[in-house]
Formats: sequence, C-alpha cells, structure tokens
Amino acid sequence: MIEVRGLRNQFGRQVVHEDLDLDVYRGEVLGVVGGSGTGKSVLLRTISGLLKPAAGSVRVLGVDVLSADEDTRQKLESRWGVMFQDGALFSSLTVRENVEVPLRGVAGLDPEIRSALADLKISMAGLPYLAGDKYPSELSGGMRKRSGLARALALDPDIVFLDEPTAGLDPIGATEFDRLIRGLSRSLGLTVFLVTHDLDTLHMCCDRIAVLAEKKVLVTGTMQEMLKVDHPWVHEYFHGPRARAAQDTAQTAAQPEEV
Repeated sequence: MIEVRGLRNQFGRQVVHEDLDLDVYRGEVLGVVGGSGTGKSVLLRTISGLLKPAAGSVRVLGVDVLSADEDTRQKLESRWGVMFQDGALFSSLTVRENVEVPLRGVAGLDPEIRSALADLKISMAGLPYLAGDKYPSELSGGMRKRSGLARALALDPDIVFLDEPTAGLDPIGATEFDRLIRGLSRSLGLTVFLVTHDLDTLHMCCDRIAVLAEKKVLVTGTMQEMLKVDHPWVHEYFHGPRARAAQDTAQTAAQPEEV
C-alpha cells in the first residue's frame, strides 16, 4: 500500500531523515515510534503529500506521489484520510459540517445525502448523534479526536493516517479509542499508519511496529520481534517499566472473562 525508498527530509541544515525505507502492507495497522525529534509526524506528512522531501520516492497505492500530476494526486488523496493531533477541526463549523468538508468535493452529491453520510461517519467514530450539531469548542479532547477520525473516514478511504490519536486522553478514553481503531481496521479493511508513543496502543492495535532512529527506519516487526532487538533505545523503550506495565495490561485484556 505504501512504499518509501531513499527518503531524505531536511529543514535548512537539519537532516531529519536520511536514506529511509519503509513498506506498509494492505490491511495492517503499522505503529510508528521513535524518540523526540526523530521525525514521526514529518514522515506521516511526507507520505500523505503535505511535505515534499529533499530526495527519495514515495509510492502510495502504486502511484508515485511526488511526480503525479494534479488530477492523479486529487484522485489518490480521496483514497486516504488524515487525523491530526487534537482533531485539527475548523472552529467555525459544527462537527457535522467538518465531516462534510471532504464530501463537498464529490460532484453531484445531494446535500441531504451528504449530511446523512456525515452523520454515519460520526456514529462510526463512536460519537452520539447530537454531537453533530456541536462546535469544536463545546467538545472534550476525546470527542474532538473522534470528530477528526470521522472526517478522516468521510470518503471511505483505503488508508488512514493517525497522528498521536491517544495523546492527552485519560487511560479509559485511550483504551476505548484503541479498541475503536482496531475494530474499524478489521471491519472496514483499513490500512492504518499510526504515529504514537503510547505502548498500550502498540500492544492493543498494531500488527507491526516501525522504529525511527538514526534518521531512518531502524527496524520493523511485531511486538515480540521488538523485544529481541539489541539496540539501546529500542531495548529501553520496549523493556522499561512503562513497557512492562503495558504488556501486563495487554495480557490481562486478552484473557477470557470468567463466567
């Protein structure tokens, strides 16, 4: 679904990525982790076409994102959705109107159908129906994130990019959001590119993990494979106290309930 080769991202003299390679496969949830300043969000924005790299190639759904003409780019961008940190909603629009924004680009779509589709996406994101009439300022942080997810789902995308979806949420809210992502991925066949630092999210949601370090994707693999990687940062991240707590939580959640 996504193929990145030889990627170089640079801001002035600061090189964020150098010769970075990454593959994302159909139907998987890929969690992208790394230390502060490793360029997790920069990588997401580059793949989704919001940033142009200094070098390298990015292919999404078989299309070269960097060299595609405008018409091809527009068609391609309708096949992915992006949820930014804290939702990034338009403050002057209601939740329903925010979700309708991508739908307005669909030629000939009746306004009533557009509104009904927006309500459907709001429901899919786990929000109550009445949330559609509220403005972002009237929502909690978790509801804003779900509203952003609803907008990302508006055009029934093949790929969803999520940037720190559980950041700032309380433990219960974060767990519910993790379950929502996992459920939507499985029921809709979504491919999910998920930037996170949340170990609980990695355990609960992700099929594979990609670790950014040393300006590249240092290693990719399952959670079990991450535990075997002999690299100082990777070992500390996946074997530290928070990692052990997240692993215990995941094991408890996986156990069948007693009757």
